[in-house]
Amino acid sequence: MSDSSPARAAAPVLDVWCDLQCPDCRDALDDLRALRARYGDRLELRLRHFPLEKHKHAFAAAQASEEAAEQGQGWAYVEAVLGRVEELSRAGEPFLVGVARELGLDAEEFDTALIDGRHILIVDADQAEGKAIGVTGTPTYVIGGELLDGGKSQEGLRERVEEITDRLLAEQDG
Repeated sequence: MSDSSPARAAAPVLDVWCDLQCPDCRDALDDLRALRARYGDRLELRLRHFPLEKHKHAFAAAQASEEAAEQGQGWAYVEAVLGRVEELSRAGEPFLVGVARELGLDAEEFDTALIDGRHILIVDADQAEGKAIGVTGTPTYVIGGELLDGGKSQEGLRERVEEITDRLLAEQDG
C-alpha cells in the first residue's frame, strides 16, 4: 500500500538481539521499558532472536514469542518470560505454554506451534543474520549501524542508544 502524501520518516529501528533464557537480557528489560516510555512510536524496538546453545530452552522460547506476537501479545509475552528465566530453565516448554495461558492467549495453539515448528525459520533466520553482523552474545543492540554488545556489560548502553536515537531523530527533523 503506497501513500503519496508526505509521510513522517520511518522511526529509527533498535534491533535487540535476545535470548529469552538469558539473565542479562532479563536485566536489560528495565532499559527497554525506559526506551519505550521515552520514545514511544518514535523508536521502533524489534526483538531479534539469538538463542544461545548453553540455554536449552531458549530456542523453544524464541518460537513461543513468535506465536505470542502472532496472537497480538509479543512484548507482553517476552517480558513475562524474561522476568522468570529461572522458571524457564527449570520447567522448559510447559512453562512457555503456562505463560501463554496466564496472558489469556490460546495455549493449545502454543503447544501445537512448538510441536509443528511453524516459527523455526524466523528464529533460524534471525540467528543467521545476527552471526553475520557479529552478534556473539545477548543482549546486543543494533541502531544506526552501530552494534552495542550488552552481553559483557550493560553499563552506559541505554545512554548510548538514547544518544544515537536522538541524533537520528534530529537528522529526520532537520
